[in-house]
Amino acid sequence: MNSAQSAKQALIELNQTILDSFNAKSDVRSIVSTRCQHVDKLLQQQWRAHHLEQFPIALVAVGGYGRGELHPQSDVDLLFLTEAELSNDAEQALSAFIAFIWDAGLEVGHSVRSIEQTLEQGRADITVATNLLESRLLCGPQALYTLLYRAIRQEDFWPSSEFYLAKKNEQITRHSKASAFDLEPNLKSCPGGLRDIQTVAWVAMRHFNAEKLEELVHHGFLEPVELDELMEAQHFLWQLRCSLHLISGRDENRLLFDLQPQVAKLMGYEDGTQLAVEQMMKNYYRTVRRVMELNQMLLQLFKRATLEHGKTLDIVAIDEHFQRRGKFIESLSNDLFDTPENILKLFLWVAKNSNIQAVYAATLRSLRRARRAQPQALMYHESCRKLFMEILRHPRGITALSLMHKHGVLSAYLPAWRAIEGQMQFDLFHAYTVDEHTHRLLLNIERFAQPEQKEEFPLGSVLINQLPKKGLLVLGAIFHDIAKGRGGDHSKLGATDALEFCKLHGMNDHDGRLVSWLVENHLVMSVTAQRRDISDPDVVADFAERVRDAVHLSYLYCLTVADICATNERTWNNWKGSLLRDLYFSTQRVLARGKEKPIDIRARVREHQAKAKKELLRRGIKEKDLDALWLRFKADYFLRNQPNQIAWHAEAIIKHKQDEALVLISKHATRGGTELFVYGKDKPKLFATVMAILDNKNITVHDASIMTSKDNYALDSFVILEQDGQPVTQLSRIQGIKKTLIKALSNETPKLPKFRNLSRKMKPFKVRTQVSFPTTRSHGKSMMELIALDSPGLLARVGEVLYRCEITLLAAKITTIGERAEDFFLLQTADGQQLDEQQQNKLREALTSAL
Repeated sequence: MNSAQSAKQALIELNQTILDSFNAKSDVRSIVSTRCQHVDKLLQQQWRAHHLEQFPIALVAVGGYGRGELHPQSDVDLLFLTEAELSNDAEQALSAFIAFIWDAGLEVGHSVRSIEQTLEQGRADITVATNLLESRLLCGPQALYTLLYRAIRQEDFWPSSEFYLAKKNEQITRHSKASAFDLEPNLKSCPGGLRDIQTVAWVAMRHFNAEKLEELVHHGFLEPVELDELMEAQHFLWQLRCSLHLISGRDENRLLFDLQPQVAKLMGYEDGTQLAVEQMMKNYYRTVRRVMELNQMLLQLFKRATLEHGKTLDIVAIDEHFQRRGKFIESLSNDLFDTPENILKLFLWVAKNSNIQAVYAATLRSLRRARRAQPQALMYHESCRKLFMEILRHPRGITALSLMHKHGVLSAYLPAWRAIEGQMQFDLFHAYTVDEHTHRLLLNIERFAQPEQKEEFPLGSVLINQLPKKGLLVLGAIFHDIAKGRGGDHSKLGATDALEFCKLHGMNDHDGRLVSWLVENHLVMSVTAQRRDISDPDVVADFAERVRDAVHLSYLYCLTVADICATNERTWNNWKGSLLRDLYFSTQRVLARGKEKPIDIRARVREHQAKAKKELLRRGIKEKDLDALWLRFKADYFLRNQPNQIAWHAEAIIKHKQDEALVLISKHATRGGTELFVYGKDKPKLFATVMAILDNKNITVHDASIMTSKDNYALDSFVILEQDGQPVTQLSRIQGIKKTLIKALSNETPKLPKFRNLSRKMKPFKVRTQVSFPTTRSHGKSMMELIALDSPGLLARVGEVLYRCEITLLAAKITTIGERAEDFFLLQTADGQQLDEQQQNKLREALTSAL
C-alpha cells in the first residue's frame, strides 16, 4: 500500500508543475481534467489497496468532481452507495480509506447512503439532486450504480418544471447575497459567475436528459454562437479560478485584493496605461455581464419552450413592430433590428410604457444578434440620434437607458461607453466598474424625484424638479467619467467628448456648454465641501465665482450628490450631506448678494454672539461670567462655530470647575456627525494624543477645528463618526471615549499608544506620500494638502511631526478615499505667520519620512 505522505507529495508536485507551466494561453480544460484523472487513479488504487471491492459498495464521484472538473485545490465530493447496512469489516475498511484520502491532502466531502436514502435526500434537497445528476462511477458494482442512475432520471424524481423553479429560486437567493461588481468577487457564486453557467446547463440537461452543454445545440435550445460564448466565458473564469488556487494554495474562490495582482501576473497581464490587475478585472467584469445576459435569456427561453408559461402572459399591441407580453416588450419579427432605428424604438417604448420592465427572450436573442452586426456606432445614424434625444428628454428616460446599458445597447450607441465597460480602478474607494458606477449615478438621479427619498435627499428632491432641463443633468452624468482609463485629466477629456456629442445631436450652444461644464467640474463641489474650510468666506467666494449662477449650482449639486452615492454603499453619510447643503446655501447667498457686497465678518461674529447669549441667559448663565469668558476668545472662534455650539461650549466651560481637561461629546448628531469638544490648558501633542485615542477606539475623524484662547487654552472641535459613517450615539461608547481622553490629557507629556496593524485589504496598496502647499488668500495662514496611505495612527503621526517642526495646526479636513487619505490642513508658524519655502520643505521632508 502506498503511503498517504507519498500520495500527498505527488499532488503537491502536480500543482507545482501546473504553476510552473501556467500562463494566459494554458489549456485550463486539460488542467482540470488531468487533475481529475490523477485523483481518479489514486482513489481507484486505494479502493483496491483497502480491499473495498469485496463489499457491496459503489464509489461515486458527484458534483464538480462528478463532471470531471477538478481545480488544483477543489473539494473531492464522494458518495459511498451501499446495497444494505454495512458490516463491521466494511465500515472499518471504509473508515481507513477515508482517513487515507484526508492524509493524502485531499479536501473530501462524503456521504454513505443506500439507494433509498440517496433518493430521499435528493428529493428533499435540490443541491443534492443536482450533484447526483452529474455523478459517475469510480469503483464498485456497476449494477448498483445503474439502479441509482436510472432512478434519478425518472420524471417523478424531480420533474423538469419543478427542477427549473427550484434552480431559478436558488439562483435568485444566491444573487441577493452578492453583486456581480463586488470588489472581491466570488468566481463561483457571484451573478455571472460559474454557477450561472452551470445553472443553465443543469436546467436544460434535466429536461433533455443531456450530458453536456454541447448537446443543447442539437436540441435547438442553444445557438452555436451562444454555446461558443458560454464556453469562452467558462474558460476565462476557469483560468482565473485555477490561478487563484495555485497562488493561494487553498480552495479559494474569492478574488481577494491581496491575491489579485499575483493572479494577474500569473495570467500573463502586464502593467501599461492600465495596471495589469485592472486589465484582468476589466475582462472579468465584461465576462460576467455577458454571462448574466445569456443566463437570463436562456432560462426565460427554457421556461417558454419547455414549460409553456408563455401562454399565461397577457398580450397588448403597441404598434406594427412591437407588443407587450406581460411585463416584457416583444418584437413581432426576427429581422426587425436589421433596421438600426428599430433598436432605439424598442427602448423608447420602454420609456413610454411603465408596464414594461424587461425584453422578451426571443427578442433579446434578435437584439444580441443585431447588436453584433452593426458596422458602425448607432449614434452615427441621424434617425437613431433623434430617437436617443427623445429617450433622453422623456420623464422615464433613465429607465430606458438602464435597460440599454444592461443589454449592451448603450455601448453600441456610444463608442466611448464601450471603452469604460468593465473598467475598474484597483482601490478600496470605487466599489464598481466605471460603467456600473455611472449607471448607479443615473438611478440616483431618478431616485431624487421619488417622494420616499425626501428624507434622505431633502435638497436634491426639491432641486431635481426645478432644473430647466433634466436631460442635461443625465447627459452630464453619462459623460462625467467617460474618459477614465485613457490617461490625462478625465474631467477635461470627458468635457470635450460631451461638447462634441451635444453638437452632433443638434443641441444649442448654451445647453452643450452647460453639459460640458458639468463634466469638467463634476468633482469641484465635492472637493470644496470635504477638503476646504467652507466657514472661510474666501473659500465660498472662490467656489461661487467658478459656479457663476444659481442654475449651474443646482445642476452641480444634484450631480455631486448622485455621484458620491454611486461610488460605494458606505461613501454617503449625513456628514457629507450636511457639508454639501451648507456649501450650497452659502454659495447661493453669495450669488444672490453679488461680488460688490462682501461678507461683513465682524457683523457675523456679533450675530453669533448675540444668538448664543440670548440662549445662555435663558438657561440662567450670568452675563458677567459669559462676558468674562468670551473676552478670552479670539474672533475666529465665533466665526467658525454656530450659535448653538457656542452656547453649548460656554455653558459647560463656566460650570466646569475641575483642573482636568473638559471633554464634551454631543448627544445628538451635529452637522451630520457627533461633535467632540476639548477644552483645557494647551499642551504639546494635544492634537496627536486625541487622534491616537480616537484611532484606537476605531473612530473616524472628519473635521477638526484647532484653536487656542488668548490665554493659551485649547478650544478644539472635532466631527467624529463610527466606521460605518454613522454618528457616535451609544452612551457607553461615549463615556468610554471621554474617560480615556480625560486620562490621556491629564498627562503633561502623553505617550502615544500602540497603533492597530494594517488590515489585510490595505496591504496590497502602496500610496506615495505627497505633501503640497496650495496658494491661499488667507493672511498669516498656509494650506497644506497631504495624500498618504490611510494607515492606523496616520493623524497622530501627522500631529507629532507638526509638534516637532513647531507648526501650529488651525484646522483640518479629513477625507478618506478607500485606501488613500487626502487631508487638508490649515497651518501657521509659532509666531502666527505663513510658512515660508524653507519651512514648507522641512515639513514636507519630515512628513514623508514619518509616513
